[in-house]
Amino acid sequence: MAAKPALEIAPEKVAHVIIKAREYDAKVGAWNASAEEGDAEEDPNAILEDFANDPTAAEIAGFIDALNDDEQVNLVALAWVGRGTFEPEEFDEAVEMARNEQTSSTASYLLGLPLLADYLEEGLEKLGYSANDIESDVL
Repeated sequence: MAAKPALEIAPEKVAHVIIKAREYDAKVGAWNASAEEGDAEEDPNAILEDFANDPTAAEIAGFIDALNDDEQVNLVALAWVGRGTFEPEEFDEAVEMARNEQTSSTASYLLGLPLLADYLEEGLEKLGYSANDIESDVL
């Protein structure tokens, strides 16, 4: 088996983004606009509703924004490999393209990918990392 490409982001950080992105993807539109009626204590299903004041997206964005530039471009490249835009052996090329194409917020770009968690998990797997093992270490 070929050597794993050198990730310039800790796999545990990627796993954190995967876990939070899954939480974010699980959200559904609020069935009503009243925060009181969407109280999780009164209605446990309300935790899956996406209210305007929901901190999940802000939490992911804050985490991604706090990463250094190398970590951010590696996260984007990993998503591209997982999506199939690049093959695993083209990871360095994907990193270079992510660095050159970076024009706006990395967090906004990544949160705009509807299958972000799946892409990152698949990217880790394609590069030879066990996403399940890494995620269980983070949890």
